[in-house]
Amino acid sequence: MKILLLGANGQLGRSFIEDGGLAMRGELVTASRDGQRFDGAAIETADLAVPGSLPALLDQLRPDLIVNAAAYTAVDRAEQEESLATRVNGEAVGVLGRWAAAHGALVAHYSTDYVFDGAASAPYPVDAPTAPLGAYGHSKLAGEQALRGSGAAHFIFRTAWVYAPHGQNFLRTMLRVGVERDELRVVADQVGAPTSTALIVAGTLAALDAWQAADAAQRRELQGTHHLVASGHTSWHGFAEAIFTGAAERGLIARAPRVAAITTADYPTPAKRPAWSVLDNAGFQQRFGYALPDWQSGLRDVLDALAHQRA
Repeated sequence: MKILLLGANGQLGRSFIEDGGLAMRGELVTASRDGQRFDGAAIETADLAVPGSLPALLDQLRPDLIVNAAAYTAVDRAEQEESLATRVNGEAVGVLGRWAAAHGALVAHYSTDYVFDGAASAPYPVDAPTAPLGAYGHSKLAGEQALRGSGAAHFIFRTAWVYAPHGQNFLRTMLRVGVERDELRVVADQVGAPTSTALIVAGTLAALDAWQAADAAQRRELQGTHHLVASGHTSWHGFAEAIFTGAAERGLIARAPRVAAITTADYPTPAKRPAWSVLDNAGFQQRFGYALPDWQSGLRDVLDALAHQRA
C-alpha cells in the first residue's frame, strides 16, 4: 500500500512521522507546502492553497491512502482570510476526494468541533446538526461536505482542542507564559476535551487496520464521520491548571502560577468560539474496538515526553 501524508510539518503530520505507524503499514510518502520537512528532509510539495495543483502530484504518486493532516487552522485570522481558509479546508479536500474516487483510494481527513455552534449541554453525536459560528468552522464543514460528495471511500475524524509536545498549541503557550508570569487569566466558560496528537494518530491507525481487515460490505459500514477525541471534558481554565500542576511536578517549570478564571466576554477574539465542544466518541470506540482514554492520560504522556526531552 502506498500512503501519502499531507501536512508533514503540522502538529498532527509530525506526530504521524515520529510515531512511525504509517510507515510500518506501507510505502509512506510525505508532503508539505514548501517541500521541506521539520527534520530537514526534502519531501514532496503539496500546497492545498492551490487546489488545482494537487491532481498532478496525485497522478505522479498514485497513493492508495491519502492522510490529509494539512489544514488552515488560524481560527481568528480566518475571519479576514475566509477565501484562503475555504480553499485549503474545503476546495482542496474536494479535489483529493474526487481523485480518490476515480482511482479507488481511501482518504482519511480531519475536521473539528467548530462545525457545531457550542449551544449544546451534552456531547455532540456524529449526526448532530452542524451550525458553524465563524469562517474557520464554515471552511471545515465545506471540506466535510466536499469529501462526502466526492464519492470517495473516506474517514472524516472530527477532533478538538489538539495539542502536542511540538508546534503551536495551548499547552506550549501555557508553559511559555507560565514561566514569565505569577498569574494568568484563562477562560473558564468554554468546555471541551483536550486531545493529544498521539491519541489521534493511534486512533487513526486503529481505524485503518480495521479497514484493511474488512471486506467490501464491512468497509461501507466503517467509513464515514467519526469523533476522535479524548474522553471526559474540562474548561480551558481547568486544562491550564492541570498543565501547570503536572509541569511543576516534572520540573518543567519552577512553580505553578496562579490561574484566574475569566469569561469569554473578558477575552474577546475576532472569531466566536463554541462554548461547548464536547464530542461523543462512544461510536468510534465501539466501531473500531479502540478505547479513547480520558484527556488527563494524554496530558501526562505529553508532559512526560517534554520532561524526557529536557533530561
